[in-house]
Amino acid sequence: MKIAVLGAGAWGTALAINLSARHEVRLWTRDPAQIVEMSEARCNPRYLPGFAFPDELRLENRLDGALDQASLILAVVPTAGLRPVLRQIAGSGAGIPLVWACKGFEAGTARLPHQVVAEELGGQALCGVLSGPSFAQEVAKGLPTALTLASRDEDFAHAMALELHSARLRVYSSNDVVGVEVGGAVKNVMAIAAGISDGMGYGYNARAALITRGLAEIGRLGAAMGGCSETFMGLTGAGDLILTCTGDLSRNRTVGLRLAQGQKLDAILRDLGHIAEGVNSAREVLRLAENLSVDMPITQAVCRVLFDGMAPGKAVEALLNREPKAEN
Repeated sequence: MKIAVLGAGAWGTALAINLSARHEVRLWTRDPAQIVEMSEARCNPRYLPGFAFPDELRLENRLDGALDQASLILAVVPTAGLRPVLRQIAGSGAGIPLVWACKGFEAGTARLPHQVVAEELGGQALCGVLSGPSFAQEVAKGLPTALTLASRDEDFAHAMALELHSARLRVYSSNDVVGVEVGGAVKNVMAIAAGISDGMGYGYNARAALITRGLAEIGRLGAAMGGCSETFMGLTGAGDLILTCTGDLSRNRTVGLRLAQGQKLDAILRDLGHIAEGVNSAREVLRLAENLSVDMPITQAVCRVLFDGMAPGKAVEALLNREPKAEN
């Protein structure tokens, strides 16, 4: 199978490396300077240093070159960059099936990726989302990972899951696009909260409580948006949430840890060098929750720290001092 991986960040590069063992893969970036860097180093020194490219992996900075004779487009760009890339794809007239692997809500519109795809490519496009608990470095190493590929076209989801599946990269199929996307987006906000809790030294009990109540928030918002409850207990819900809230490789958890140390958000993001989607999505998640009358106190606390200047300790205290109620 010929796959065009669009986006040479850490995650796109990791998928390109992993999939090159079984498919003909072209890795595209719009940045000519990055192409030169990667061509000379035969790795991605900017976003995934230390992981050599397979000899078979081709690099492209021309979109038409990446899409030429491709059987599948795998769009692995930040959520903010999805719409511009889709417009380029639409302009090419290629009509190639598409799977995206970004997690978040579009800033300013609160659109999920599938909604952006429908607006840019039309509702009849053959497409789906790839998501789940996965750190780029581990996928590039070939360590065991399990993901979900969801599409409203169940035959497409099943067929693409089979194509991408291997012993070390297990891919399950689903038809719950909304549930998969909500889980992938909101867990990043919860990971910021987990990082704050850990950074404040509140311990494992607090982290477990936060993850559990965070899953409840994800489930409430997801259900209000039309997602299936079973999805939130699976790989793209509980699985992704646990990984992102506990793993030291989590960018969003790192943001929370550094906020708890008193660092400023702008400096944290500058030093991080990668996109932390939870920062970009938090405000949109809260806006959606308010519009849908969904109670999301953890999300609200994260937004107060990120955007309103509230001290992390005060935000946690506000959560702890909420009135007790029945667990739901």
